[in-house]
Amino acid sequence: LVGYGTYKVGFVPASASSAVAGDVASPPADGPSARECVLMALETGYRFLDCAQFYGNEEEVGAAIRDSGIPREELYLASKVWTDNIFQGRTAVRTQVEKTLADLGTNYIDLYCVHWPVPGKHVDAYLELEACQREGLIRSLGVSNYALEDYTELMEHATIKPVINQIEVNPFLYRKRTIAALENDGVRIQAYRALRDGKAFTHPAVAELAARYGKSPAQILGRWCVQKGFIYIPKSVQRKRMVENKEVFDFELAAEDVERLDGLTTGAAIETFRDLYRKCVNRDTPLDGTMDGVKMDITED
Repeated sequence: LVGYGTYKVGFVPASASSAVAGDVASPPADGPSARECVLMALETGYRFLDCAQFYGNEEEVGAAIRDSGIPREELYLASKVWTDNIFQGRTAVRTQVEKTLADLGTNYIDLYCVHWPVPGKHVDAYLELEACQREGLIRSLGVSNYALEDYTELMEHATIKPVINQIEVNPFLYRKRTIAALENDGVRIQAYRALRDGKAFTHPAVAELAARYGKSPAQILGRWCVQKGFIYIPKSVQRKRMVENKEVFDFELAAEDVERLDGLTTGAAIETFRDLYRKCVNRDTPLDGTMDGVKMDITED
């Protein structure tokens, strides 16, 4: 099952990598709306929609679902609670779950995640999601952007293991030790930025493999993702690309080509990941811009 990512689809929130508290999110100046994009995705066969409070478009996603006429039981809907509500505490987390349900037009969500491990707050947020699951509002629980140390901290208190950790994964940020440890403990990896927003399509290794296999660069990166066993959630606002992105099951990369792609992660990429993690765990909270509570010694690779 290939998911359709809705980040920056019809609506551009303040970027987690560059924004500061108080930035104003807005719809793009042109291009299709989130409602139009999600309807296109559903029409081209996607049934798994990856959403989030932060993405700012869940109401339009819900409208697209209604427009499609697809029965709820045929869809897999996922969402995430953002750092502001995580910081505020359990009542705010529950309120956001209820808002997501209303916006998407459903009485249950298939997967709900803690978007970032806000220091001192993320465990309580997850425990509230456990309560929501017991009440039938949520089917499965997950986390996102968790370091191994965050996961260990969570499991000291949680009674339900998260089914996934959604993290950035692609050949240019392949954190083998973290991934192996999570998978060995039964947590699936869901990959965002699997296509690196198109920024790696001209990389020599990717371009050479695309030419040799007769596939697009996006399909090479997508195939690497699914062949590694990760959950793949590409995003596009173009119907042609939507179709292309999910056509990754009619070929297989040779072992030596997978190994070649495995080796594209650099030390600089790991450093960038570390700096982004430190910046984002307090993002959009009263501690934004500080290192208060931030784990400074995490497993980076």
